[in-house]
Amino acid sequence: MNWLMLVCAGLFEIVWAIGLKYTDGFTRLWPSVGTALAMLISVGLLGMAMKSLPVGTAYAVWVGVGVIGTAIFGIVLFGEALSVARVLSLLLILGGIIGLKLTS
Repeated sequence: MNWLMLVCAGLFEIVWAIGLKYTDGFTRLWPSVGTALAMLISVGLLGMAMKSLPVGTAYAVWVGVGVIGTAIFGIVLFGEALSVARVLSLLLILGGIIGLKLTS
């Protein structure tokens, strides 16, 4: 259950990271409210997951899920560059997440 909470926390991290783009520097009310809410949910779920998971592993997985998801959505939504080096880098992060999960 804690791993599920951790993955959900990472998904909400993607939501708030992408949401930051839509807040226009926190000058747009509803995108700002949604982004702040996603931040609170993300950190709250992370905190609950850390009750029984190792802090280093939990934090690394949370950040890794957020990084990979945000990079993918940046490519899809905002037309950010897609290159072999970028894909390989994201795969290395994914490998690290899997390795941490397997060793925890």
